[in-house]
Amino acid sequence: MKEDCGQHDDDGKKKLFGRLLIALFSFIFLVLFIIFLVWLILRPSKPHFILQDATVYAFNLSTPNLLTSNLQITISSRNPNDRIGIYYDKLHVYASYHGQQISLPTSLPSTFQGHKDVTVWSPFLLGNEVPVAPYLAVSLNQDQMVGTLLINFKVNGRIRWRVGSFVSGKYHLYVNCPAYINFGTKNSGVAVGNPIKYQLIMNCHVDV
Repeated sequence: MKEDCGQHDDDGKKKLFGRLLIALFSFIFLVLFIIFLVWLILRPSKPHFILQDATVYAFNLSTPNLLTSNLQITISSRNPNDRIGIYYDKLHVYASYHGQQISLPTSLPSTFQGHKDVTVWSPFLLGNEVPVAPYLAVSLNQDQMVGTLLINFKVNGRIRWRVGSFVSGKYHLYVNCPAYINFGTKNSGVAVGNPIKYQLIMNCHVDV
C-alpha cells in the first residue's frame, strides 16, 4: 500500500514537471513570436551613408610601383528608422583603387544611433609605400596624367538593430563610397605638406 502511494506521488511530480516545462516553452515561444511579429511590422531600413569630403595630404607613386597616400575623409551615417535604433560594432574604413586596398584599415569607434540620428566620422587613411600591381601602376599614371582618380572608400563592420529593449544579432555591414579626386591635368600627385580638400557629398552604396 505504501509502495502504491509512493508510485502515485512520483507520477504526480512527473506530470507537474512536464506541465511546467510545457508552460515555460509556450511562454518563450509566445515572446519570440511577438518579437518576430513586431520585427516584420517595423521592417528596419538600412542606414544611409554619405561621403561629405576628402582631404588629400599626399598621394604619390614611386619606383618600383609603390604608392604612398595620406588621406582624411568625412563620412556620415543616418538612421532612417522611426522606431529602431542601430548599434555599430567593429567598423573599419580603408581606401581602394581599382579593387586593390591602398591604405591600412582605420577603426571607427563603436556607437549607438537612435531614431533619425546622424553620426559623423573623420578618419585618417594612411598607406606608406604600398606595393601595387604593375597594371594598376600604369592605370594610376594614366589617371594622374588626365587629372582625375576614382578612389573607393569602403567601410566594413557589424550592426545590430534595437527595438525597445530587444537587440538583434549581428549583421554584416558593407559600405562603398566612390569618389572622383581631381588633381588637375598632367599632375604627378600631391606632395606632402600641400593638402587639397574636396567637397564631395556623394551617396554611398550600403549592403546589410
